[in-house]
Amino acid sequence: MTLVKFNPNGNVKKNGLMTGFDGVFDSIFNDTFFSDRMTARVPAVNISESKDHYHVELAAPGLKKEDFKLSLERNVLSISVERSSENGAQERNYNKREFSYSSFVRSFTLPDAANENGIEAKYMDGVLCIDIAKREEAKIQSRQIEIK
Repeated sequence: MTLVKFNPNGNVKKNGLMTGFDGVFDSIFNDTFFSDRMTARVPAVNISESKDHYHVELAAPGLKKEDFKLSLERNVLSISVERSSENGAQERNYNKREFSYSSFVRSFTLPDAANENGIEAKYMDGVLCIDIAKREEAKIQSRQIEIK
């Protein structure tokens, strides 16, 4: 339960709304009951870059590699999962249930330096790892510069 703060002075903010009125909305939308439902139910992603590749790691435990569908269309890499929830005979009554990846889509625009033909994916230990090769001309090259 969240305490709602009201301003007894009835001060008006610059936007014309009373601060107490704003406080009601802040308390409603910052309450965990609503924020749990307003948060997108998509897995978190880490994106990194090495000398030769871009790396995308998507945390999706409890899925199988067959659940994933990766597609590339016009330089946009889409990762989707569509899983039908099985409503078998369940003997449990849940108070709170957060395991609900029934379906989601994450899309990423590839940089110009990405080689669209050099994309590999593997799913291991609940993490989908996607390696995207860089084009030869875009690879980070380092060399020693002579000081004169």
